[in-house]
Amino acid sequence: MSRAITSTLLSPEAGGPIKRTVLPSGLRVLSQSVPGFRSVTFGVWVGVGSRDEPEQLNGATHFLEHLLFKGTERRDALEISAEIDAVGGEMNAFTGKEYTCYYARVLDTDLPLAVDVICDMITSATLTSDDVESERDVIDEEIAMHADETSDHIHDLFAEQLWGTSPLGRSITGTPDSVAALTRQQVVGWYRRRYKPANIVVSVAGNVEHGDVVRLVRKAFERHWVTTEAEPAPVRRPSGRRIPTYGGSRVHHRDVEQAHMVFGLPGLVRNDPRRYAAGVLNGIVGGGMSSRLFQEVREKRGLAYSVFTFGSAYADAGMVGVYAGCSPKKAPEVLDVVRAELESIASGTITPDELLRGKGQMRGSVVMGLEDTGAKMTRIAKAELVYGELPTVDQILNSIDAVTLDDVTALAAELYAGTPALTVMGPFEEDTTAFAL
Repeated sequence: MSRAITSTLLSPEAGGPIKRTVLPSGLRVLSQSVPGFRSVTFGVWVGVGSRDEPEQLNGATHFLEHLLFKGTERRDALEISAEIDAVGGEMNAFTGKEYTCYYARVLDTDLPLAVDVICDMITSATLTSDDVESERDVIDEEIAMHADETSDHIHDLFAEQLWGTSPLGRSITGTPDSVAALTRQQVVGWYRRRYKPANIVVSVAGNVEHGDVVRLVRKAFERHWVTTEAEPAPVRRPSGRRIPTYGGSRVHHRDVEQAHMVFGLPGLVRNDPRRYAAGVLNGIVGGGMSSRLFQEVREKRGLAYSVFTFGSAYADAGMVGVYAGCSPKKAPEVLDVVRAELESIASGTITPDELLRGKGQMRGSVVMGLEDTGAKMTRIAKAELVYGELPTVDQILNSIDAVTLDDVTALAAELYAGTPALTVMGPFEEDTTAFAL
């Protein structure tokens, strides 16, 4: 591959233009032109997440994300943030289980600055020993702060309950012990092995011209990295072996005023053709104020303020779950109601009206979720890095419309027959049998 190869993924008539260029180094540049906007969101996505880490490097990907903001050969930490602040822009990053993203949202005229700053961070971070030690303390504080946010922390505990010690079951941030054990040499080695052009997708959405974006990105990367020809890293696909899951319940004692519970089961893998039915089912069961669980748990019985369903899907694993926050004395009853409703739904009690509401909710979520440049940037990046396909919005809406009552009933019967896992946090004894499954 000796030259850049450009193709059009979606035409203007199909919701684009969305264009893709693969550089000789394997780095991919995607853009969606939205002429009516005056802002641009620029993102660099690296195909590495916490699930890629061996146990001894737990937390390294997130640690590295922090360190890239600490300084480069051309800028210190203040200059990195000040240059974006000076033009009224926003810049941030996040680490997931399967990818890491660095992004900035700026005026269209300031795109060259955003490209220069973020690509400078990606390609020439200094990763000094002093920065590693100071940021280690910051991450410890982040871990502690997250643990204090019980309604968020319980989802990490549930992932551990469901997936055990596998990489998907570990916290993205790592633990205080794993972060303390990471050395600068280990983090730098992880950076050098994983941050390579062929494993990177650049995604831009807003008032841009694709050719201009490619020139800016190519210049920014070639300024720092001596690149060789390579094929883009392939999309992560199912290996044929699913991640093992574990059932049972676990209670975590915490002196808090509210009990938090997550009840869940194994779900669908990412590319399962029934994913649209799963989205509709999620809306019916606990995706809104008219959902079964909201009506039964909150409106009719007044057992909880917050109750909702959620799902996660990866190449080789998935989960579906229910979260509820309630008074500790009501927690066992909430669990009973949740289990009874899931059993009822699995037995075929979903009504045509519920189906229509579930489909309508999903349709609205898809369309309204793409109303800003950040969402558009994320969509095309994930299509390239994670899914390996980019359907049009109309194709997605048609797939939702095609979901039938039989589809969601059969899927509910299959999913809710799985081996359940339960994580509870609150002022309970950890050996209590009140939440035994």
